[in-house]
Amino acid sequence: MKKLTFIFFLLILPISVFAQDTWVEDPAHSKLGFTVTHLGIADVPGYFGDYDVTIEASEEDFSDAKVELTVQTASIDTRVKKRNNHLKSPDFFNVEKYPTMTFKSTGIKEIADDKYELTGDLTLLGITKPVTVTMLYRGNIQNDMTNGALKSGIQITGTIDRSEFDLGGDFPPPMISNQVRIKADGEFTLKK
Repeated sequence: MKKLTFIFFLLILPISVFAQDTWVEDPAHSKLGFTVTHLGIADVPGYFGDYDVTIEASEEDFSDAKVELTVQTASIDTRVKKRNNHLKSPDFFNVEKYPTMTFKSTGIKEIADDKYELTGDLTLLGITKPVTVTMLYRGNIQNDMTNGALKSGIQITGTIDRSEFDLGGDFPPPMISNQVRIKADGEFTLKK
């Protein structure tokens, strides 16, 4: 009997040790934003309102997280309709030809408690380049208002160089900074 129990344990061990949890973004409590500098003197923020992001992780602190993001580029919003329309045009995001941009993580490395360097491939305007961002794990909480669902908070910050993706190439710095600062705040729910 002990031998059978041991064999059973060996069979289920890989499943339990390597089981990946899937976390899905809660859109009501999440935001994907960016900021550029205009004329070298003013920061202009913007957001994408339509995107899907999932995280796969087997560790509670997300230290082995795999992140996938798909953004609908036509959902860009800078609070100015004329500017939004220009950003959707071939001068910038060319949303008719490239309706999505994607990020798929390729690695994660702890740099401090609950803070990680997340690397991945960003595809924008048909160009794929490796990027590195900082991921902050903000903890888990059982939410009684959503039938006890387990929630987790993640914040992503970083900078990309738009010139590497030929984004807005006719608008050089200092008109619009090449450096685009990214800040994403996400509340995720453990998928059952």
